[in-house]
Amino acid sequence: MAIRKMRPTSAGRRHQTYATFEGITAERPEKGLVEPKKMTGGRNCYGRVTVRYRGGGHKRLYRIIDFRRDKQEVPAKVSSIEYDPNRSARIALLNYADGEKRYIVAPKDLHVGDTVVASPNADIKPGNTLPLARMPLGSLVHNIELKPGKGAQMARAAGTYAQVMAREGGYVLMKLPSGELRRIIEKCVATVGQVGNLEHENITLGKAGRQRWLGRMPHVRGVAQNPVDHPMGGGEGKSSGGRHPVSPWGMPTKGYKTRRNHSSDKYIVKKRSK
Repeated sequence: MAIRKMRPTSAGRRHQTYATFEGITAERPEKGLVEPKKMTGGRNCYGRVTVRYRGGGHKRLYRIIDFRRDKQEVPAKVSSIEYDPNRSARIALLNYADGEKRYIVAPKDLHVGDTVVASPNADIKPGNTLPLARMPLGSLVHNIELKPGKGAQMARAAGTYAQVMAREGGYVLMKLPSGELRRIIEKCVATVGQVGNLEHENITLGKAGRQRWLGRMPHVRGVAQNPVDHPMGGGEGKSSGGRHPVSPWGMPTKGYKTRRNHSSDKYIVKKRSK
């Protein structure tokens, strides 16, 4: 995928860039693999805002992605590479030998006509899924499970990958995209290769309206609000808050540790680098 820059015909277009969609081979998704996606606007089942600055955005259909890759030993041919509005990566439509169709996250260097398979004995090539126990040391992988059979949870965004570092005692040591070193059960499966659409991080939206198309509303600074709305609000003129940065509910927001899942600490060998 290449990045194209807009001609500066207006202030909003001066620095705007967009993807050329060169690798896309299908304009519409597979009918049987989409379902409606209800926009929440950041609200829960009671209608209360639980995530601020969400709302609006273009209507979307959700593409059902196969993160489990549990169709073992059945080869599949890549019939198309498609755009997915719900994720930064591209998706690939697989036609299995038994006639079933499924979507997967498209890795780098996967092309239409390629054959992929999920098998413990599969070749080490992009798109194939194997247990971590069968991955050679140094391999780049994505779509990594944390619990056997649960489905991929890590390294799913555009351009991400993890690296197999070592193997011992029923665990595989992985270096994650964040820099964290983590032990994962060797029965968990992962897909070979790096997630495609590497240029996604280089796209500049260019104007506020393009953020609104994505469903992102303007984010207001705490010091610009009223004292009734934020602990750092109010004051004469442009005051700087007068205290350490906090959230609207008084929780420190810079450097304050909020991790609560200590049950998985035993799997983390080295925390992510800052």
